[in-house]
This record gives sequence, structure tokens and C-alpha cells, in this order.
Amino acid sequence: MTTADPWVDLLAADRSLLDRTSTAERVADVLRQRIIDGALAPGTRLSEESAGRALAVSRNTLREAFRLLVHERLLVHEFHRGVFVRVLSADDVIDLYRMRRLLETSAVRRAAEAAPELVAAVDRAVSDGERAAEAERWLDVGTANMRFHEALAALAASPRVNETMRQLLAELRLAFHVMSRAQEFHEPYLELNREIADLISQRAMQAAADRLDEYFDAAETQLVAAYRDYTPK
Repeated sequence: MTTADPWVDLLAADRSLLDRTSTAERVADVLRQRIIDGALAPGTRLSEESAGRALAVSRNTLREAFRLLVHERLLVHEFHRGVFVRVLSADDVIDLYRMRRLLETSAVRRAAEAAPELVAAVDRAVSDGERAAEAERWLDVGTANMRFHEALAALAASPRVNETMRQLLAELRLAFHVMSRAQEFHEPYLELNREIADLISQRAMQAAADRLDEYFDAAETQLVAAYRDYTPK
């Protein structure tokens, strides 16, 4: 199917991820992933009819998925208007970075005994971002950056941390839409990602955590400043 809204076609392609026993949680997973990928921008109206048809699910299932994502602060329901992808504020960004320090920096600092496959996942995410940058696929660079930070939190080897991090990263991707020039935003962090990944590979966890804190200070300041001139589309 081809529609005027690119996100609808993407959801239709995701239909194969669902089956007849699909639950609202699975639908929410698909929508959340599209937010993390950057395909659903802040302010996007999610038509029940279009989304339900694209995913071949009932309206009741879709509405329950919407409710789950409203609870996660990824969507908002506006009376008489419908469901929209949430638009974040500068205060949201500040709180997200507060949470990131608790999750990611702490996970890195305590990861001296992390399993080799968890350490390898950090390096792999950085390599994916570097390859995407070489091909000038800046949206993919942003997605690889999400995977990098997800891998940092995963060093904690905690399913609960992983789940919390996935939800946080979806919110964070909404914040990144404030940066209109993806290359200018993401490119400087590629080198920092590599530096942190190399420190982790060397098991220099305290140095990696300290560098990550500096990274967060710079990124938070940059994003909060960008919100001063941001007007949602």
C-alpha cells in the first residue's frame, strides 16, 4: 500500500511482525520502535483507521496500544482531536539526561566484569554508526547512536534496566527532532562514542564513565539551547 503518510507504509511493512495472537503490547512495541528509528516525529497524528489498517489489527487492540504508549509519555491523547506523538519540552530533556546518568553512567562504572558479548555489542553499535556516516546516512547514524547507548545500559545485565532504557530512548529520539540538521548534531559524537567504546573494551570503566558524564553535559546543553528556537511542525 502507498499512502500520503510515510509512517503508514512503514507500519504496513511491520505487519509481518504480528500474528493472529497479537496483543496490544506487540503493537506498542512496533510503534515504539518506529519512534526510536525516527520515523514518527513529534506532533504526528496517528489515525486509528490508517494505523489499524496498516497493521491489520482491531481498533480495540490499537487503542490499548495507544494507552500503553501514553503511559510511557510517548503519545498524547487530545480530546476531540485524536492521538499524537508527544512533543517534548526543555524540562523533559533535562529530566531525561538526569535519568541517563543514573542508568548508563552507573552501568558503565560497574561493568568491569561484564560479559564479553555485552562489551562487543557496544563496539558493534559504534561501528554501525561509523559505516552509516561514511555513507552519509545521518538518520541511520542517529539510530546507531541509540543502539550504542542501549548497549551501554545493557552492561548492567539487568532486564529491568534494559526495559527502562528502551522506553527512555524512545522519548530521547523525540527530543532529537529539535535538531534540524542531523549531520551537524550526530557527527561530532561519533568520535566520542568510539573513545568510550575503546575504553570499555580495555576495561577502563571509570575512565569511560567519566567521559560519558562529560558527553552528557555537552549533549544536554546543546539540546536545551536548541529548544529556545524550536517550533513543532
